[in-house]
Parts: sequence; structure tokens; C-alpha cells
Amino acid sequence: MRRPKLKKASKRVSCAKRYKIQKKVREHNRKLRKEAKKKGVSKRVKKDPGVPSSAPFKEEVLREAEQRRLQIEAEKEKKKQAKKEERAQKRKREKEAASKGTEPKAKKARQNENGKQQTAPDRNSKHFLCSELNKVIDASDVVIEVLDARDPLGCRCPQLEEAVLQRDGNKKLLLVLNKIDLVPKGNVERWIQCLQQEFPVVAFKASTYIQDKTLQTKKSRIMPSNTVLDKSRGAACFGNSCLTELLTSYASKTESEALLKVGVVGFPNVGKSSLINSMKGFLACNAGVKRGITKSMQEVHILNNVKLIDSPGIVASPSNPPASMALRSLQVEEGNESVLEAVRTLLKQCDKTQIMLQYNIPDFRNSLEFLTVLAKKRGYLQKGGVPNTEQAAMVFLNEWTGVKLSYHCRVPENHSLPAYLSDNVVAEMQKGWDLTKVKTGNEETLKGVKFPSQASSISFISQGPTAGLLRVCDISEEQPDTGSTDKEEDQNHKPEHTVEESVTVDETNEPPLKKKPAQVQFQSVPIDISLSAPTTDDAYDFNTDFK
Repeated sequence: MRRPKLKKASKRVSCAKRYKIQKKVREHNRKLRKEAKKKGVSKRVKKDPGVPSSAPFKEEVLREAEQRRLQIEAEKEKKKQAKKEERAQKRKREKEAASKGTEPKAKKARQNENGKQQTAPDRNSKHFLCSELNKVIDASDVVIEVLDARDPLGCRCPQLEEAVLQRDGNKKLLLVLNKIDLVPKGNVERWIQCLQQEFPVVAFKASTYIQDKTLQTKKSRIMPSNTVLDKSRGAACFGNSCLTELLTSYASKTESEALLKVGVVGFPNVGKSSLINSMKGFLACNAGVKRGITKSMQEVHILNNVKLIDSPGIVASPSNPPASMALRSLQVEEGNESVLEAVRTLLKQCDKTQIMLQYNIPDFRNSLEFLTVLAKKRGYLQKGGVPNTEQAAMVFLNEWTGVKLSYHCRVPENHSLPAYLSDNVVAEMQKGWDLTKVKTGNEETLKGVKFPSQASSISFISQGPTAGLLRVCDISEEQPDTGSTDKEEDQNHKPEHTVEESVTVDETNEPPLKKKPAQVQFQSVPIDISLSAPTTDDAYDFNTDFK
């Protein structure tokens, strides 16, 4: 190891000089001791000889000496305690004098902090989320409702669409079909044709590899081949140019010179923030697999005359079916529903054979056995090799709400307009948009996206539009409805081979799981131990010895 450069000069001297100095020191010390001896000065303290044994009244003398010693020690301790109390009183006076000048400011600061804590709203409360969503709707000229292409009908909120139509200002409603790369191409085309009968629809595939603009990437001369593959799938964005041109042309047709404010709304984890980031070109809003990341409205300028407004997810009403609540609500994140119960609900809406092929697992009887096999397959094990079903259930739910799993819903054959829509309203909503440009842009988007095959996609039963809460007064009025209506719907829409058919009798009769992890229940098997039972050939017959 290289020694650091020394600033001071070295103190090393030659041996002759060092020995000479040591010799002079010894001589000097010897001279001092000789002079002290002549003067009678000694460093050694003479030992007290004590009272000789032959002295009269020895015990009394020793007793008096001990009393004097104790008296001297008590006086020393008293003086020490008095000095200590004096110092404590001095510190107390100084502290009081210093606090007199700063006490009013401290009181004011405490009062301000308490006032802020009382007035600051809870960003996770439903009241705050509803108020932020209403702010976005009121401030927007155009409202984009983002739909998950895997279940477009389940991502629609009738209360939101009706509120947009009833607001003043002639607001326009536009549907964006996101995550089209997770659905077969034929299914996407049929959904676009179905939804276009009500509102204009834009097919979109958001980029999942948006990076922060402030982070500087390292420059490398050699580009790895993996980057090309990443950009072809995850980093690629389709439908961006079509949506941008559509908004720009609509902004140019408006009479006012103000910015066109476009609000982006939808249920949690449908891709609202990812859509804004893809249109902006870099990370402008926080986005991720976790649901409910966006808590408040956020404005993002994408063009000189267009501004996007991000919004928190729509609060789902507790009266929705369990399958809709598992995918659209935040009950699992808030702790109101067990993740195991959410997985069981989703498995009931799918074909069991397709689930087995998708996850490459053997046959299973119920949701708990499915999660146990999945945990073992992916290595989610606890201490002692016990499968972690909680982690497996959370991963399963994230795949269904994220951008990994491919599933699709059938398009309804008989389409009818909802009660809040009419032919005049539909014509008014489509007025002002260049529908030819929308059709051409969707065709170009569908040509560029790589779609999964019909066989690799899971068929899912949609529960219809999901009801949402937009007003604060609706939150207290809505209560979870666990009546027989949901059971009748499940029976009417049950697929041919669902997981529900293979559930054992014990699981169907048990109460719904809430905040309790599922436990394996073992059934006792009757064993015949009678003597009349047939024996095997290699068994020994003890009766032969006692004949």
C-alpha cells in the first residue's frame, strides 16, 4: 500500500545522537535525586506507624481518630452537595430566562401544527378521492375514460359517464382501449366496433419502460442486443400519434384560444398514468403495478395547446359483484378483503383447464390447493419449506390487474344503449371528432401490435359495468350487498368447466374468508380394522400358533 505524502518532517535521528540524549537525561535525573537527598526531600510518603500496642488507652485513641475522620468526610460531602444544588439552580434560572423570549413563538408553532393536522385531509380516504375526481371532471373540456381491453365493459362506470354528460360546458367523452397487446386481435376489433356505437374509441398500447428524464443514462459505444428486444415489446408505444393528432385537431376547432384541458379518468390500474407518460415521452406521473398510486390530480402539458390532467382511480361501490370488486376496487390494499378470497372469486369466473395450461400446474380441487401448487412451483416458501400462499395470491392478483396476464371477455351480441344515453346524445358526443382519422389510426395501431393467440388467452366472464361512487353522500349510503342476486348471476354465467364445480363440500359451506388466512382441512377416512377383512399374502397369521 502506498504511503500518503507526509507534510511534517521526519523525527528520525541517528543512533549516536539518540544515545547521547538518553545519557544526558540519566545524568540530569541522577543530579536531581542527589540534591533532593541532601535537602531531605523524598517523594515517598511515610507510612503512619499508628498507635503502639504498649500505649495506654489505645482503644479510646483509635475511636477518637475514627470519629474525626468520619466528621471530615461528612463535611466534605455536605460542601459537595451544596455546590451541586447551586449549579442546578443556576442552570434552572438560565433556562427560564431563555424560554421567556421563545415561549410565544413555540406556542404559536404548536398551534399552527395542530391546526394543520386537523385541517389536512386524509389522502387515502374515499371522500378525498371523490373530491379530487370531481375536480378533474369540472376542470376538463374533454374527459378520456381509460378502459382495460381485457374487460372493457367491466371498466366502464355508468355514474361517471352520466356525470360528464350532465355537467355544464358541453364536455366531450372519449374512450381509450388500453392494454390491447394482452388480448387477441379479433376480440379487440369486435370491442372497438361495439363501443364505437356510443362514443369514439381509440386503441392504445402504453409503454412500460418509461424512464425519468432527470436520470442520465450511461453512454456506451456498444449497444446490447437486449435493448432492441425490449423496445420492440415493452418500450414500444402504439396509438400515441393517433390520440395526439385527434386532440390537436379538436383543440384547433374550438373557438377559445385557451388550453384544451383533457381529464384522464378510470378505475385503478387501467393505465391512466402510463398513458400520460407515453404521450409525454418521459416519466411525468408515478405509475406501477401497485393499485392506487395516484392520490390527487396532476396537470401535465404535452403540447402548446393541450394539457392532460391525471386523476385518482374511481372508488368502486360495495354493491358490485365480488369479481368486479376484486379487480376494480382497493379492498385488498385497504385490508377490507382477504387476498385469498379475491383469488377464489377470480378463479370461479374462469375455465379451469385454461388456468391449468396458463400456469402449467396439475389439476386442483380448490383455490387453496391452486395457490399451494403455485407457491411451490415459483419458490414462494416460508421457513421449513411451507408454501407461502399469501405471497402467491398477491402475485396472482397483480398479474390479473397488471400488464402480464392475457385474458379476454366476450363481446355482447345484443347491444343496447344505456338509460342515460340516447341517439341525440351519441350524435352530440361524436360531433367535432374526425372519425375517419380515428378509424385509420386504429387500423395502423392494430397492424403494429403483436397480439397473443386465442388459445393462450384465458376466457373470462365479465360482470358488466362497475358502479362507482362520485359523491361524498353516496359513500355512507352504500353498503355491501351479499344477497342472492350475485349467486343467481354466477349460476347464470357459469362456464362449462369452472373451478367452482371442483370445490369440495367443506369449502362451499364455510363462511366467506375475510382477514383470515385459509387453512387446510383434513377429512378423516374410515379404516376397516375388523378381523374379517381380507389379508394380503405376505401378512403373518398369528392364529396358526394357537390352534
